[in-house]
Amino acid sequence: MTGGAPAVLDHLVYATPDLERTVAEVAELTGVRPVRGGSHPGRGTRNHLLGLGGGAYFEIIGPDPEQPAPDGPRWFGIDALTGPRLVTWAVRVTGIAGRVAEARARGYDPGDPVAMARRTPDGGRIDWQLTPPGAGEGLGRVSPVSLAPFLLDWGATPHPSGSGLPLLPLVSLDATHSDPEAARAAWAALGVRWPGEPVAGGPAQLTAVLEGRHGRVAFGRGAVAV
Repeated sequence: MTGGAPAVLDHLVYATPDLERTVAEVAELTGVRPVRGGSHPGRGTRNHLLGLGGGAYFEIIGPDPEQPAPDGPRWFGIDALTGPRLVTWAVRVTGIAGRVAEARARGYDPGDPVAMARRTPDGGRIDWQLTPPGAGEGLGRVSPVSLAPFLLDWGATPHPSGSGLPLLPLVSLDATHSDPEAARAAWAALGVRWPGEPVAGGPAQLTAVLEGRHGRVAFGRGAVAV
């Protein structure tokens, strides 16, 4: 990309229909308990976080029972999930409006940036802008999994990975997709590099292997020790 710093992996999104249950399962399986992030007002969701190392983090996101139902579907296909699943990834950028314009000029529309904010557990506030997850044509609509990342600009807000998150180092990130060339074309238009192994053909699926205290755990359609 021509504007701003290079886009880098910001975080992985592990979506679930039952946040408290999934957080407990992750803690038991890995030996590391995710910490509460916060609620997303108006979106009907809240999250818990873990650090991945390298300035990235792992987001576990699900319905927030303390919020009323949102006006539309929750992001990340949460309302249709029957269990936890690694659904997409985000890349960190600066100058998000310019990045969107560049992607559109290359034939890929990531959607208009949306301003968001939430309170932190210590009472602080963080603000950011992001493109709607799954907004890209074709890659987020036929499957709950999107290999096309959404863009995220933290502006002047300190990055969540710098707040001392419990660490589960990222070992590998793999993916399959029915049209790997389409995935690669989206990455090229966005000016990002896939941070894992080459994408293979097959049903859309993301799998991240993290290093837990009890050994390695694969997060994809659910989580399992490997």
